[in-house]
Amino acid sequence: MHDLSTGRSGYDRMLAAVAATFLLAGTVTFAHAEPASEAAISAAVPMPDTSLVPPPTAADVKLDAVKPAASTQSEASKAVEAAKPASTEPAKSESAETRTPAPAAPAAEAAKSEPAKSEASKSEAAAPAATNSDAAKAQTPATTAEPAVAALDPFGEALRDLIATKGAKYFDRKKERAAVEAFYKDRNYAPLWTKGAAASPRASEAIARLKKADEDGLDAGDYPIPDFAAATTPEAQADVELRLTESALDYARHAQSGRMHWSQVSGDIQYPDHTPDPTEILINISTARNAGAALETYNPPHKAFQQLRAKLTELRGDTDESHKIADGETLRFIKATKKNPNPAVMEDARVPALRAKLGVTENASDTHYDATVATAVRKFQAANGLKATGVLDKQTLAALNGPKNDRKIDIVRVNMERWRWLPRDLGAKALGDAYVVLNIPDYSLKLMHNGAPVWKTRVVVGKPGKHATPELTETMKYITVNPTWNVPPSIIYNEYLPALQQDPTVLERMGLKLQRNPDGTIRISQPPGERNALGRIRFNFPNKFLVYQHDTPDKHLFAKTERAFSHGCMRVQNPDQYAANLLSIALPKDHYTPEKIRGMYGRSEININFPTPIPVNIVYHTAFVDDAGVLEFRKDIYGRDARMISLLKGSGKNLEAVVAHSQPNYVKPTNNINIPGDGYADRSSGPNFFELLFGGGRSAQVEQEPRRRRQQQRY
Repeated sequence: MHDLSTGRSGYDRMLAAVAATFLLAGTVTFAHAEPASEAAISAAVPMPDTSLVPPPTAADVKLDAVKPAASTQSEASKAVEAAKPASTEPAKSESAETRTPAPAAPAAEAAKSEPAKSEASKSEAAAPAATNSDAAKAQTPATTAEPAVAALDPFGEALRDLIATKGAKYFDRKKERAAVEAFYKDRNYAPLWTKGAAASPRASEAIARLKKADEDGLDAGDYPIPDFAAATTPEAQADVELRLTESALDYARHAQSGRMHWSQVSGDIQYPDHTPDPTEILINISTARNAGAALETYNPPHKAFQQLRAKLTELRGDTDESHKIADGETLRFIKATKKNPNPAVMEDARVPALRAKLGVTENASDTHYDATVATAVRKFQAANGLKATGVLDKQTLAALNGPKNDRKIDIVRVNMERWRWLPRDLGAKALGDAYVVLNIPDYSLKLMHNGAPVWKTRVVVGKPGKHATPELTETMKYITVNPTWNVPPSIIYNEYLPALQQDPTVLERMGLKLQRNPDGTIRISQPPGERNALGRIRFNFPNKFLVYQHDTPDKHLFAKTERAFSHGCMRVQNPDQYAANLLSIALPKDHYTPEKIRGMYGRSEININFPTPIPVNIVYHTAFVDDAGVLEFRKDIYGRDARMISLLKGSGKNLEAVVAHSQPNYVKPTNNINIPGDGYADRSSGPNFFELLFGGGRSAQVEQEPRRRRQQQRY
């Protein structure tokens, strides 16, 4: 027991501490005075010796260390409670106070209403006199505990459990499954689409887009819409949530990269993969102003795709077949000659409809197949890959009428799918978005620059079958003037060796050179010159199919309507103009012209490198919209449309399995080639091929092209 003077002194120190606390916490108005009995008890509580460590002042405390009034308990309230005797009721833990904050209240009311203090508060009030170190620690503000994750509601628990136990049921791709799990975990399993037993506004936006998937050339049935109203339990609502997420991810992936993988169609196709990342899709549709608009952006941005989409809508709305021109006799216009100065003009009831179809407004109701109509027919034929005769024959009539609408719709959808395989950026941004696009069924090549075609020419492409020109995207890195043609092993084995067995002089007559290397391999090549199979220029974009574009000495082939004659490479009609236009973009300061290019023709190879490569896109588009806004169709020369239509009408999810195909598309010979009749087994057949060439009976090896010549292996 302390004496009275000691107790009074302790009481005074306690009041000083309380006053200092009030000064730190702000102005506090007491509603009640402390009873005398409580003051007597408080006087017996030992207090720290302020002669060693004086109580803190307002200047000693930073403003950010002062807790706001809405905290669990004000400092003033804690001071008042410290002056009271300990309660017999169990104290609350600090963690409990942190998890469940008490509402803010005036200090006196809080002291009066709170039945118990935390153990930390009691210990602080009852602590004996401390050392300087302990006192310094006492001045350090206590670290606030990190808030715990809020407890999940029944929906959150159901969603978490459903993802964990049946995630593969909704998302068969491992990457998508992981993305969905992380996405909802970050949201603490809060719903994105559901609002009780109803769809949220964001869900309504997404659903509106999914229902219009047919407009995009997709199948709306591949993106089912769950029944929100029927989901009355947390488990059912979690199922609805994941089903709509599944449909949204499927739509975005199909819209961007296609419902089928290009490898399912042919082994002669290879485009860069650009499948969208599922995490980015989820972030996009959950943060965009309109989820439906965000989903729509995954469709190709290309103008040609948008034009096909518009034509698809027109075709689906056009059910009238009456505008088709009926079958009938072949119509032609006969020019006047000296022998027949006044030829009869053919007349047919179908001619007015033909005039309307071709846009001939002159004499719209005239039934005569006159020179004006014949000229319009000739233009149509030239624009549609037909022989421009001006004669209305069965082939021209079929092209004018086109396939039936259902067939047209299928072909348009197939070609929209092909656009999804292509890169989003077709050109080189550093060169004004420059790129080359070669359409195989159209036998045409266009050079694009700054969003418009700057040059166009005819091309010869690969024969149907094993010599088909591949579909690909690569970059043109250089041009070779006066190229040497190194005959690829496939052509040596399949064509030249059999020919040489029949006529050993055939190579010499063709201007080819045959060499035998010390290791026993042979090499056939053709030196530069006007007779070279590659012509005067080769355009190089190294690729796995070993194809390129080049000149040709066979100029007469460009006059033909259908021009599929090569071994896979593409022959360009006007290579000097093509080179000059490419170089004007890649090397504008060098001022290349067709005349300058032709001035480089000679006997030595010259390579012109591009500082920035120009993308080359080789496509297979059997339907497209021309510059006049007309929907054009081309013959499916490689028979690929039918396979794609069949796949599009099949099961949606099974379309995306990657099918392995053998590459390249010709059978590459082995190093050891056994020629029939080689050796001495059948002497009656006469001297074998290698005996004639080298005077020996041993087998030879066809040289595999050096790596640096790989791009020359097909022409």
